[in-house]
Amino acid sequence: MVRIYLSKLLGERRMTQRELSDLTGIRPNTINEWYHEIAVSLKVEHIDKICEVLGCSVDELIEVIPNKVSKTGKNLIIEEHGNQKAGREY
Repeated sequence: MVRIYLSKLLGERRMTQRELSDLTGIRPNTINEWYHEIAVSLKVEHIDKICEVLGCSVDELIEVIPNKVSKTGKNLIIEEHGNQKAGREY
């Protein structure tokens, strides 16, 4: 599991999501997804900009916590994409 500590960092700095968006050039909706930890993906460019503006390190912004149940290997869930079926062998 990946934890994003943007809400904590903004609170400590008394900075709003809008201010961070203005200072980084990152869309407000993207900042909001990070803030509420609902982001599906994280761009390295965004991590760099946020850390620069907030004066923090990557490990203060993001933490990787081991999953209780593995999501890889034998527990991998194959999602359907386009015409490809889950579990299809090639």
